[in-house]
Amino acid sequence: MAEAVRNTAEGLDAELVEAALDAARAGDAARVEALLEPVHPADVADLLEQVSETDREALLAMGSAVIDGEVLSEISDAIREDVLDALPDEVVAEALRELDSDDLVDIVEDLEAEDQGRLLGAMDAADRVAVEQALAWPEHSAGRLMQRELVVAPEHWTVGEAIDFLRGAEHLPDQFYHVILVDPRMMPVGYVTLGRVLSSGRDVALKAITEDSFRTVAATDEEADVAYIFNQYHLISCPVVDGSGRLVGVITIDDAMNVLDEEHEEDMLRLAGVGDEADVSDGPLETVKQRLPWLVVNLFTASLSALVITQFEATIAQLVALAALMPIVASTGGIAGTQSLAVAVRALATRDLTRANAGRVVRRELLAGLMNGLGLALILGAAGVLIFGDWHLGAVLALAMMVNQVVAALGGVLVPLTLERMGLDPALASGTFVTTLTDVMGFFAFLGLATVMLT
Repeated sequence: MAEAVRNTAEGLDAELVEAALDAARAGDAARVEALLEPVHPADVADLLEQVSETDREALLAMGSAVIDGEVLSEISDAIREDVLDALPDEVVAEALRELDSDDLVDIVEDLEAEDQGRLLGAMDAADRVAVEQALAWPEHSAGRLMQRELVVAPEHWTVGEAIDFLRGAEHLPDQFYHVILVDPRMMPVGYVTLGRVLSSGRDVALKAITEDSFRTVAATDEEADVAYIFNQYHLISCPVVDGSGRLVGVITIDDAMNVLDEEHEEDMLRLAGVGDEADVSDGPLETVKQRLPWLVVNLFTASLSALVITQFEATIAQLVALAALMPIVASTGGIAGTQSLAVAVRALATRDLTRANAGRVVRRELLAGLMNGLGLALILGAAGVLIFGDWHLGAVLALAMMVNQVVAALGGVLVPLTLERMGLDPALASGTFVTTLTDVMGFFAFLGLATVMLT
């Protein structure tokens, strides 16, 4: 039914959106609920993120007709606090009751202390204790990411005993993939997939059908490291243990993939210099706060290029064509540097670029830069000769292009590697350094060679 009211390729159905907004403005909660009930919670969250603040307030005034637990968990962090502030306590409490502990922690952990207290007060006692215990773990750790709802069986059980337990249990997680086997000290020793449980005979020991992929993570491990383990070893879920090795929770693949998505998004935004929390729902002032600092930094780094150019005023005065041609060398180098940088930053994030293979990657970028430079040099050099009728100028263009392509390729990989070795985020400042490097070296190589060969 959800597909009937949404254009998955183009976003939310415009007619549905307009109808829901008209009903919300008219205060018709029944109509809003009838329109949005078939829509997937993620799409309802998109609707709240994409409309104006006034229309969002009108929708939220409909309370539970719009918001439930799944919608609340899908809403962007950029507007989640505003959404919670606009909802009555009883609506928030009802929505929170539907969520697993990991989703509750995800909602609560980034809120201000006052809002955290309000949400904790709206939770059931068991949920509140679970969230408070999770918040005691370090930020961005596996302890914050895990859920406490899991399925555990003693290691000596048979398949039949496990099936009987699952059928008779009053409370099971909404979604789970493994039955985790534990020893008498509550330490995980393996896990069994539900598929193996259902396809095995009742008298088969659970220990006989455990998965080879079993591994555990510590609650203090960084969530980025956990996400890497899931991606690297194709895990579906992973038990979490405390400092004593006892089972305290489980992380499932959806949460691990969310972390990977967030890491990718942060890298992309940081490379663009817009801050890792930028969102289309941000207001103009918030957008300026995120972007202006890096624009100011770029302003100062760009002045280095201007300083280089001023050193060759006499050369430019003798041949005005140089002023028109030198941006070609610098801008092409900037693009090449960005290409190399994007690959390097991504490889560092996925741990495909390490100290063990850094030398090989640098050599590859050097050779690629040389070959790209040679190809562009032939094109630009020939153009310089044909257009200006001066083979000396063509040679200057060709040589400067080769130099800057090599600099760009090496800078794109060496700058993030250096920042990573210094313990800094390679995505945060690499773009500014690489752009400055290619601009400065592009102008210096072109104007320096022109000074030697044309004057």
